[in-house]
Amino acid sequence: MERLWSPWRLAYVTGASGASTSNACIFCNTDEPGRDELILVRGRVSYVVLNLYPYNNGHLMVVPNRHVATLEATDPEERDELMCFTRHAEIALTEAYTPQGLNIGINLGRPAGAGVVDHLHVHVVPRWNGDTNFMTVVGEVRVLPEDLGATKKRLQPIFERLAREDR
Repeated sequence: MERLWSPWRLAYVTGASGASTSNACIFCNTDEPGRDELILVRGRVSYVVLNLYPYNNGHLMVVPNRHVATLEATDPEERDELMCFTRHAEIALTEAYTPQGLNIGINLGRPAGAGVVDHLHVHVVPRWNGDTNFMTVVGEVRVLPEDLGATKKRLQPIFERLAREDR
């Protein structure tokens, strides 16, 4: 029998992670141990972070610094930087992973699929033909061939270059 090891998911599965047991917002508490290690780039009013529980390798989120639940509640500077960083995420993921497609989306409210309902964030997920297979459909298991540290090393230089180009 083959075994797939993903020990980093234990806290999520058992509810032991701070995100599932604490009332604190996971996007506001970037000073918690280990959280900052997931951040790829910080702007004036937002940041780009690796998803700790990714759908696919390279799954990113673009997040405003301010605790705000909807696009309506954002100010123009937040909207501009969110879109700029979403564009950078598209460019970086395309360059680093050559996906065949991307899901870019915002889930507002639990019925829409939001896991964090009160802090707006944009998901950017690279997709490939056949990336959902029997493991996901039947076994409810996602197989990810790259750990988050390697993903960060692959993407961070691209984000740094894009920031310099936008100046």
